[in-house]
Amino acid sequence: MSGKRSIFEEVGNAPAQKPAAQPGLIDKGHKGARGAIRVWLVVLFVMVAAMILVGGLTRLTDSGLSITEWRPVTGALPPMNEAAWAAEFEKYQQIPEYQLQNKGMSLSEFKTIYWWEWGHRQLGRAIGLVWALGFVFFAATRKIPTGWSGRLLGIGILGGAQGAIGWWMVSSGLTGSRLDVASYRLATHLGLAFVILGFIGWYVLMLSRSEKDLMQARRGREAKLFSMGTGLMHFAFLQILLGALVAGIDAGRGYTDWPLMAGGFFPPDMFELTPVWRNFFEDDGLVQFMHRIAGYLLLVFGIIVWRRGRKSGNIRTRAAFDAVLGMLVLQAVLGIATVMHSSPLHLAILHQLGAILLWVLILRARFSAQYPTAQSVRG
Repeated sequence: MSGKRSIFEEVGNAPAQKPAAQPGLIDKGHKGARGAIRVWLVVLFVMVAAMILVGGLTRLTDSGLSITEWRPVTGALPPMNEAAWAAEFEKYQQIPEYQLQNKGMSLSEFKTIYWWEWGHRQLGRAIGLVWALGFVFFAATRKIPTGWSGRLLGIGILGGAQGAIGWWMVSSGLTGSRLDVASYRLATHLGLAFVILGFIGWYVLMLSRSEKDLMQARRGREAKLFSMGTGLMHFAFLQILLGALVAGIDAGRGYTDWPLMAGGFFPPDMFELTPVWRNFFEDDGLVQFMHRIAGYLLLVFGIIVWRRGRKSGNIRTRAAFDAVLGMLVLQAVLGIATVMHSSPLHLAILHQLGAILLWVLILRARFSAQYPTAQSVRG
């Protein structure tokens, strides 16, 4: 309600009207090259996914210990002549894996496993370079949207930590009587890779929509479904870690019968190692048993989450959870086939690819529950 005006007030002195609201202020406040940053993150996402697969192949081919030193910069160059190759081979001959498992390996055979590990490390360097160039460019040109600098910097910090953890893992197999790297270190290395992949994937989904759209969509979030999707994500992550333990000690190549293990529900002699905690990391029967049981429980919980997702009023959310269940069933079938065929290279790496796809689909479904897309009244 306007106040009283004096009869002597000049018309020209009338109070100015409040400016009309301007649309787009939310997005203007978060301005930045969202599209370009999203493309950059998609490139990083593909590279990290490839890194996980190459890492799996490196483990399956027993190549991970072929390079016995950590040289982040100078190690980018492979041996350039026969003398350099001979020197690298001599270093490998000093570690337990060669002395206890690969005694008599030829130089040409050594070169094969060396190239796998060198390629794995080189891809890691390439990922770090792509991240650094992109981050510096967007920061220098002030194209990073408000609130995103810490997120993008965090990816780089996690990537640097991943390189250090990779060497921490490799170093566990260079001394003592161990033929391979410590399985729990391998699980840490793989787990962090999936964490990095998850953050990048989530950021790609967020940058695919404007800040205004996300704020509006959040009003219609399905809190219960989002919470269940988060639980499914954590459960899948646990199963990925257990899969890494299986890979770390080649536990997938024993007990090839299914659904039993050596003719019984429980594998024989599960707790022979001392102290007892070692069995959960080093006993191939118990480790495979844990991976199997967790897989069954994950499938059951996935069905429960899917049934809740079917009640969503948003057609895209329902479709996202349909895709999760489909991939979950396929991954279970792949896991069974991998074990029953004693983990051949092609099935084992396909099973690892399935884990990546399942991880991404769970993230997408969870995002859809948190930020449902607009749809017509008819759906």
